[in-house]
Amino acid sequence: MLAMWLGFDDQGERLSLGRKLWEINWGFVLLVILVASVGFSVLYSAAGGDLDPWASRQMTRFGIGVLLMLTVALIDIRVSLRFAYVFYAISLVLLVAVELVGKVGMGAQRWLHLGFIQIQPSELMKISLILAMARYFHGLSIEDVGRLRWLIVPIAMCVAPAALVMKQPDLGTAMMLLSIGGAMLFLVGVRIWKFASVIAVGLIMLPVAYAKLHDYQRRRIEIFLDPEQDPLGAGYHILQSKIALGSGGMFGKGFLQGSQSHLNFLPEHHTDFIFTMLAEEFGMIGGLVLITLYVLLLIYGYAIAFRSRSQYGRLVGLGVTVMLFVYFYVNIAMVSGLLPVVGIPLPLLSYGGTAMMTLMMGFGLLLSVYVHRDIDIPRRIGGI
Repeated sequence: MLAMWLGFDDQGERLSLGRKLWEINWGFVLLVILVASVGFSVLYSAAGGDLDPWASRQMTRFGIGVLLMLTVALIDIRVSLRFAYVFYAISLVLLVAVELVGKVGMGAQRWLHLGFIQIQPSELMKISLILAMARYFHGLSIEDVGRLRWLIVPIAMCVAPAALVMKQPDLGTAMMLLSIGGAMLFLVGVRIWKFASVIAVGLIMLPVAYAKLHDYQRRRIEIFLDPEQDPLGAGYHILQSKIALGSGGMFGKGFLQGSQSHLNFLPEHHTDFIFTMLAEEFGMIGGLVLITLYVLLLIYGYAIAFRSRSQYGRLVGLGVTVMLFVYFYVNIAMVSGLLPVVGIPLPLLSYGGTAMMTLMMGFGLLLSVYVHRDIDIPRRIGGI
């Protein structure tokens, strides 16, 4: 225990700050900076060729995020293991606090004011859920994972925050929490037939769930199926997004030349629909280049995760990688009309603070897994 806090490895050799910095996967860090730089350029264009108000603030937030990422990377992976349940409990309490004293914005109650800063606890829960599930399954054998009674706790870990987030209401984030939890259950070896059973029950309950949705959420689904029914109202966002995507063609209209965005036909072009703006100015080629960069991040993430000697490190790495995938897949599918509009930002590109910090914290955990990849954590530390 003392060795962990002092930063010693299993052989008693002190892990100096210089050694840890040397061990950081700097290729991954540079790739993160490259993707973020694409975002700065698009935000610069979104403001008509001006750093203010979005690009400059995003650069500042990203700079703070890089410091946060590197700080988390240098912390012994066993520290996050020991406090995983504490982080989860705090995040759950903050979600409950949102229900009681949260700030209402854009028709939803999602924010908490903490003096000089406001936070979105649902974003913090994404990281906390990964850590808590990774610790739980770190202490289980493959035989335990196959027994239904051992799955009650992790399922409750996913459902409880998702239910609280749904009440805000925030369907997109709730589905993202369930997706991350479901992916981690799959990764630890839960059998396919159990997922099929849950899906079958979900399909049976679908009419009941649909009836429980808010009016605007049902409207989103209806517009997703037929956006032409309200082209100047609820269907406006996705129709304009498709027009901008199509008008970009193969190579785009050129930097600062996106007419749909610069003439304000495309709403939220600096946040949820930033991929549409990029594709309008740089075309399908530009969109594919960005997707390729995301895929490279995924490859790095999976490689780092499977390099770890500990089950906990592998699960944390895989969880963060899955979170990144869900972020960019849902956003790009959403603005392309393949999924309903649910308000999920594009990672490292969309303007925003809490989502940026959450993602950078996740990247820091991924780097921490790599720095401490050779530490073998006994299974008895995990579990409940």
